[in-house]
This record gives sequence, C-alpha cells and structure tokens, in this order.
Amino acid sequence: MAHVNSVQENLDDLVVHMSGVEVRRGGNKLLADFDWSVELDERWVVLGPNGAGKTTLLKLAAAELHPTNGVVHVLGERLGRVDVFELRPRIGFTSAAVNGRVPPEEKVLDVVVSAGYAVLGRWRESYDALDTERAEELLAALGIGHLATRMYGTLSEGERKRTLIARSLMTDPEMLLLDEPAAGLDLGGREDLVARLSSLAFDPDAPAMVLVTHHVEEIPPGFTHALLLADGRAVAAGLVDDVLTSENLSETFGQDLLLERSGDRFFARRR
Repeated sequence: MAHVNSVQENLDDLVVHMSGVEVRRGGNKLLADFDWSVELDERWVVLGPNGAGKTTLLKLAAAELHPTNGVVHVLGERLGRVDVFELRPRIGFTSAAVNGRVPPEEKVLDVVVSAGYAVLGRWRESYDALDTERAEELLAALGIGHLATRMYGTLSEGERKRTLIARSLMTDPEMLLLDEPAAGLDLGGREDLVARLSSLAFDPDAPAMVLVTHHVEEIPPGFTHALLLADGRAVAAGLVDDVLTSENLSETFGQDLLLERSGDRFFARRR
C-alpha cells in the first residue's frame, strides 16, 4: 500500500506522464515505446517534421486519444479509467481542428465564454456577469479586446489564433496545449503571438504549457523544456539549452542544420 501511495504522490506532481506508449493506426506506428513527463511549472516546446507524431502526442495529453499500448496519466488520472468528459474541461486545447469547428457568425466574446460549457456555438446556455468579465479580460490580455463583438468569420488568421487561446484559458485550466499556434501567420502576426505567449510563459500563475511547432523561430522566451520528435520517437528531451543543439536538430529533421541563438530567440538554417 505504501508503494501505491508513493506512486500516486509522484503522479500528483505531474500534469502528463506517459510510459511505454505506442499508438498505431492502419498498421503504422505514430508513436513507439514513448516515455515523457511534464511537471506543473514546466513550459514545453515539441518540435519535429511532418509525421513525427507531434499532434498524436498532443491528442493523448488532451485526453482525445487513447494509446494502443502503454500507460498515459493526465492530471493524475489514467486514460481508460477516467471519464474523459470530466477531465477535458481541466485542459485548455487549441488547434486547427478547433478553428474549423467555430461557426463563422459566432461573436468573438461568445467563442471565448462558451468554453465554460465546452461547446462551440452559443445556443441557449446562460452565463453570468463574472463569465463575461473573465472572457473580456482574456481577450484584452491577448490584445483583441476591441474585437469582442465582431463575428469570428471576419477575423484575420492571427486574430482567430488569439481568440482560441483566450478560449482555451477561459476555464482556468491546469494545462494549456497549443498545436502550431503560429501556423499561417505573417511575420508581424507571428512575432506578436510569440511575445504574448512569452508573457504567459513567464507568469508563475499560468498553467503548465505544451506548444507544438515545426520552427525554432516560434519558440517563445520563457519556455523551459524541449522535446524533439522524429518517426514517432524521442530524439532528445529535457531543458531547452541542453536539447536545442545543431546536432539534435539535424538528426530530428534529417538535414545538416545550423542552430543559432540571438538573445533568447532561436534560428535555424541549412549549412
């Protein structure tokens, strides 16, 4: 019994714990023999080429996918032994798939506030003044408070991304998962988003964060850990300064890459 209690105490310190995880689809291994843990105060960036398993990993962490083999604990609960519909409201998750499900005529404020009911598209549910106030504060913090009454379908790509991040924070989640939040943004939009995510990363009251990207240039300052994925396996994982090297990046992307750093930002190019 003491051993069981000790294991549970260790899990209570983790927001994600994966052990021996394998995910198969159609005979293909999307993740293989995968181990990974995320602690409460960590901010992780996950990098890798297309098909590396990044989105699969995030879906496991979001309790939207179960492993074929292995064990996944999310917020102390084991997938397969927990009601995921009770677990998911504790997780903030934004991705291109979420973006595609938002009704274009939905007001921006309603996109955010409706996260409280875990729905997309406000219908007959009611919200109190505190809900509306929190949604307005989140939109303002992300620099789009002035768009609260606009229809979602009229927003730019960058404005949509920030709206969905505000939505993902609406329920005060214990973990925030961001799947390629800067994809499709122009240079100005990317830099604005990186700066805002950096502010969030440095906030000690912010939840644990996991951000998936293809590009080292999109890593916000303040992110503490990095995971490099290739062919469903971890190339390297640990502190950002230890993991992000030219050698590790070259192995991950299968090219001879040079990683450079300017201040607290990273840049990569082919040699």
